[in-house]
Amino acid sequence: MKPMLALFVGVACLSTAVVGLSTTAALIVVEHAGAAWSGLPNAVLVLGSAAGSLWSGALAARYGRRLVLVLMYGAAVAGALISFAGVLGGSVLALVAGMPLIGFGNSGAQLSRYTAADLSPEHRKGFALSTMVWAGTVGAIAGPALIAPAAAKAEAADLPALSGPIVAGAVVVAIAVVAVATLPRGLAAPAEGVPRRERMSVRNPAILGPLVAMVGAQLAMVAVMTMTPVQLHQHGQGLDVVGWVLSAHLAGMFALAPLSGWIADRWGGRATIFGGIGTLAVAAMTVIAAPASHHVGIPVALFLLGYGWNLVFVGGSSLLSRDLPPAQRTRAQGTVDAFVWGTSAAASLLAGQLFGLGGYVLVAVAGGLCALAPLAVIGRRVPAPEPAEKAGLR
Repeated sequence: MKPMLALFVGVACLSTAVVGLSTTAALIVVEHAGAAWSGLPNAVLVLGSAAGSLWSGALAARYGRRLVLVLMYGAAVAGALISFAGVLGGSVLALVAGMPLIGFGNSGAQLSRYTAADLSPEHRKGFALSTMVWAGTVGAIAGPALIAPAAAKAEAADLPALSGPIVAGAVVVAIAVVAVATLPRGLAAPAEGVPRRERMSVRNPAILGPLVAMVGAQLAMVAVMTMTPVQLHQHGQGLDVVGWVLSAHLAGMFALAPLSGWIADRWGGRATIFGGIGTLAVAAMTVIAAPASHHVGIPVALFLLGYGWNLVFVGGSSLLSRDLPPAQRTRAQGTVDAFVWGTSAAASLLAGQLFGLGGYVLVAVAGGLCALAPLAVIGRRVPAPEPAEKAGLR
């Protein structure tokens, strides 16, 4: 299997499994522990993604990307099997215990976009990594679609219905393991790792700029997205409207990723980030202006929210793939992803508190400010990367 195709299949399978597994786990927790705990599986999965991103960056710098992708995807298979055992045994604790390992697999999917950039020439790096982001579209469509037929198969086998989607998730992730195992053995060889005498600092402008931009966009996107179903429910809208609005949001997050990659290659990662921040600001202002408009205002705002995030995510990833010497690149990428995923958990919790204090509009105001705040950092000029011999690669 060609390397880019192998990476794409791996990311598409992981995104499919994560969407299906997290949705199913939430439904199981509601049945056994009540709605108040429904967000626990996803929160644990996100924290696993943050930890996995940090470790995968360090491990990839030392052992190469191919081995790390196989290990992370393999951990996700193990996590799905642990959760399956929990469902069969009626143990919510075991179900949730598998979620961090599934998060590890998700961190491998994030690492894949940088791997795709490494495999591509300089003028195509942005488009290459954006293709891996676009693979998330497969999960957004296929993940929910697998739940019903997998549950029916489980019932036919005299198993708990919701155990079916979890088994299906394990099988899909196993396909990802097989796909990435075909990657070249020399991919991101250990010689490119960070020498022990050299330390990586997030205060490096080449790291700090993408970091704060991606964290700000993540805060804005997750906060507003999390509270949108609550807002629609409070205004009497049904699940059909909620589904339509979230579909518009997912389309913004993933469907136009190749366009973002083309923009990054054509005008640079910083310009792409600026475009994303502007789009996020427009999304926030649309929510503020029409917080109850479920026909036009909120769907448009959620689409712009998703695409603004996509522009920042692709633009920031592009900078991290270009502006750092190879000795620092892999570990920096993992560190930034860890911050971004950790931000998701915090944003989900804070959004609920803000909604309780001032409603949907206050959440949108806070989200807009989070998106704009990084301008103070990324407006600074980033120095050119050091030559390889000065970066410890003799």
